[in-house]
Amino acid sequence: MKKIIDLHCDTLTATTEDGTPLKNPLYNNNCDMAFSKVPKGVNWAQMHAIFMPDRLRGNEAIDFYNEIKKSYFDQLKLFEDSVMQCSSSVDIESAWSDEKFASILTVEGGSVLAGNPERVKEIAKDGVKVMTLVWNGENEIGSGHNTEKGLSEFGKAVIPLMEDNGIIIDISHLNDRGFDDLLKVASKPFMATHSNARTVCSHKRNLTDDMIKELVKRNCLIGLNYYTAFISDTLTDGATVDYADMFYQHIRHFIDLGAEKNLALGSDFDGAQLPDCLSSPSKVIEMYEYLLKRGLSSDQLDDIYFRNALSFIRNNM
Repeated sequence: MKKIIDLHCDTLTATTEDGTPLKNPLYNNNCDMAFSKVPKGVNWAQMHAIFMPDRLRGNEAIDFYNEIKKSYFDQLKLFEDSVMQCSSSVDIESAWSDEKFASILTVEGGSVLAGNPERVKEIAKDGVKVMTLVWNGENEIGSGHNTEKGLSEFGKAVIPLMEDNGIIIDISHLNDRGFDDLLKVASKPFMATHSNARTVCSHKRNLTDDMIKELVKRNCLIGLNYYTAFISDTLTDGATVDYADMFYQHIRHFIDLGAEKNLALGSDFDGAQLPDCLSSPSKVIEMYEYLLKRGLSSDQLDDIYFRNALSFIRNNM
């Protein structure tokens, strides 16, 4: 029985039209991630992010979040025999024991707070366990790689509130200055749910070696991102990219920097252009076999595919 924990997908928001959720976003859809697409005999835990577009602010952001949240809870009720919302490692293992899929609610984008610290408690009551602070642009907390701005004063103040309310901080998308600011105010381990190594692929969304070493030192968790632009730099002269090999190179680099026990999967399903070799749950399982042939051990791969994430969740969620 294979086990997989995926730290990030955008399926909840991707399965919307004009802000209106479509039917069956959790179990049946035409997107990358659907539990119906997971091969039989696989225990799967998925962190489902409510992605908050950068343009949303204030009540508009709150309304958008509430709409997607309602759809999520409606789907949990509809598929309660197959899917279980989870808030801990015990929940995940219980779901797997009952042959159910495990789902963890997360948010991508701090605009969900609308600049109001009281909303931290509100989303925590909804079962939100992880929050990506920013997306590419700016919100009330800070900014992604589109600007050089760091965390705002509100952002610096809200980090401890998130920690106190059991919401794990996700630094994926946070720019370099914001990352430095975060290190001064974060007291608990955090995540980079969908980020790769900048030394292997130079995109600013990826983590520098110094960042990776800091995450290792703080017992953080790093989810490998499947987005083509974060796996490999663009080649010229019509050359093609071997994305499977480049994905392996990221893993190898993380391991060389001491992050073997900090690595996990963070697909970015339904939020990015994916290479064929990682474009579906079944392809992720096939990648396991490929990586075995490249020389990674089954122990190393089991750590990456589920054990490191389960251990992090057990210790921090």
